Amino acid sequence: MFKAFIAWYLGAIEAGGYPLIAALMAIESSIVPLPSEVVIPPAAHLAVTTGRMSLTGIVLAGTVGSWLGASLMYAAARFLGRPLLVRFGGFVLLSEARLAQAEAWSREFGPYGVFAARLLPVVRHLVGIPAGIVRLSYGWFSVATLAGSAIWSAVLCWVGVAAGNDAALLQGDLKRLSLWLAGGVVALGLPYWFLVHRVLQRAARRA
Repeated sequence: MFKAFIAWYLGAIEAGGYPLIAALMAIESSIVPLPSEVVIPPAAHLAVTTGRMSLTGIVLAGTVGSWLGASLMYAAARFLGRPLLVRFGGFVLLSEARLAQAEAWSREFGPYGVFAARLLPVVRHLVGIPAGIVRLSYGWFSVATLAGSAIWSAVLCWVGVAAGNDAALLQGDLKRLSLWLAGGVVALGLPYWFLVHRVLQRAARRA
């Protein structure tokens, strides 16, 4: 079933091309929990093996899509306001305490915080909400989002190419899959723990 799903997914990406990648990354930058880690790497693998897409095009599509999705979240937060987000945020796992932390982060670090958040799991797809609430300059928000999204998409492209060159992984070797998953958890978990559970909480206390 896993191999069948992968085959179907790769076929969908190949058929949809760059517009589909951009659309999926726009969804990933919204409140919908669609990880970018399952969008970009398969597309990069497909590009290398078929030559029908380029890695540069995938990075650009991922960057533009992420910016579009983040911009929608920014606009919604800026024009709908904090009270509505507090009232309904629980439906998307955005508690009032977590929202307050994110607001403190945006106020203290501004566009630099947006850039850093685009490189982190969990918070990357929600960063547009606190930025909109605190009315961060949309121009700087866009610059930070585009820069962070481009780097993140490029990193995921590298992961997709490296994983595609791992014959054991492609054959479904569970040990190799476990190694890749463990490496991903460490690479993403450590910076998330440091920035979110230490720096962000400290910023919230000062605020």
